[in-house]
Amino acid sequence: MSRSPVAPPLPHRMKTTRREFLSGVWAAAAASAAGCATISVPEVTGPLIDTHTHFYDPARPQGVPWPGRNDPLLYRTVLPKDYRALPQPRRVTGTVVVEASPWIEDNQFILDLAAKDPFIVGFVGNLPEDSAEFRAGLKRFATNPLFRGIRIVHPRVVKSLADPAKLADLALLVEHDLELDLNGGPALLAAADRLAAALPGLRIVINHVANVKIDGKAPPADWLRGMDACARHPKVFCKVSALVEGTGRTDGTAPRDVEFYRPVLDAVWERFGAMRLIYGSNWPVSERFASCATVQQVVLDYFTAKGSSAAARFFSANARAAYKWVARPA
Repeated sequence: MSRSPVAPPLPHRMKTTRREFLSGVWAAAAASAAGCATISVPEVTGPLIDTHTHFYDPARPQGVPWPGRNDPLLYRTVLPKDYRALPQPRRVTGTVVVEASPWIEDNQFILDLAAKDPFIVGFVGNLPEDSAEFRAGLKRFATNPLFRGIRIVHPRVVKSLADPAKLADLALLVEHDLELDLNGGPALLAAADRLAAALPGLRIVINHVANVKIDGKAPPADWLRGMDACARHPKVFCKVSALVEGTGRTDGTAPRDVEFYRPVLDAVWERFGAMRLIYGSNWPVSERFASCATVQQVVLDYFTAKGSSAAARFFSANARAAYKWVARPA
């Protein structure tokens, strides 16, 4: 397995602010009200960056292409202030937004939000597959320092590997010092391995631990082999997100106990180590399966047990290495 690239220096230790203290108290109170005695708050130094949130507003005149009107949980206005209001064990200091909308102007919608809200420290956009539109969109949005990359799904990865013109489009991300998020199921991993070999200079982030099923047991052998292959490429990162979604428990009862997720967490830790694992909540989608407090608590329990340095890298420095997110004054 290739060694992980050297991540940027860890941020200096930050003192606990009154807001952070109150956030912890609020989270504990919320957990108690939900029938959980306490939320433990392990020590995490420095910033805490959530690299996977979605923001949108169905109340706009043009509406939104996603989520659909028939989804009562997600079809509502979801903005940074709504996320910041959530009780969580540790205060999130910034987020990298991931665009789910295929409308090209929704990239501008998020960048306009970011211009007014320093909580957004980076943005992963969504650009069309057509080469002319892709190149025009990339040229337009890459001038904004908060535009940190794009996301594509498994079928588009396969198409890009089969089409030199589309592969050349993705190579432009390297020229602009941008990254590529990949989303798909376990079958995505073989394509991600090939893409990393074809474009070794491209920083790639596998979303949602490749959406593996999580049932408290050992993960499937094909997923393990795929993760082995991807981890051999030093510029491939794995986003530890959608753990609660992996349980399939859409009634909001995904387990709180880190032990349920440990087989998957151990597998990615063994392959990507302390330097190439990144935190993402996948909020608000995650709300269908568990509270945001549960989502954060599971990984807090796991990564703080690996030591303060590993936790700081997971929650901040590794995201800086992958996305080159922008520190912004509050």
